[in-house]
Amino acid sequence: MNRVRLTDSYFVAPQIEVKDIKEIAEAGFVKIISNRPDEEIPSYLHANVMKIAADAVGIEFEALPLTQLTMTPENIAKQFEMVARGKGPVLAYCTSGTRCTIAWALSQAGKMHADEIIRTALNAGYDIGGMRSFLI
Repeated sequence: MNRVRLTDSYFVAPQIEVKDIKEIAEAGFVKIISNRPDEEIPSYLHANVMKIAADAVGIEFEALPLTQLTMTPENIAKQFEMVARGKGPVLAYCTSGTRCTIAWALSQAGKMHADEIIRTALNAGYDIGGMRSFLI
């Protein structure tokens, strides 16, 4: 399973499956956050199915579906409140990991220099240079 580190406590990944959850727990993650709306995916990947699988191996699971329309300051704050409550490494996933990366980038606007945010994302494999004006 492909996952990349943005910070010591926040990692992102493309869509995971139930079979990946045990490996995620064994890798030391304490929480999984789904940023993928159920409407985008088949029912066997819906948040409630993934939560049951996560509960079975003792890893916390939360869902915060993000889209271009729901990538609001309130939801960005909520995402990183979830991360902070994790008390360890958290894995967030969506289609490709891009939404999860953008959420992180927006949470860092005003805290980190825009170039550093963009460079961190690019080093993780996500080119978010086009959103520079939102990160200043």
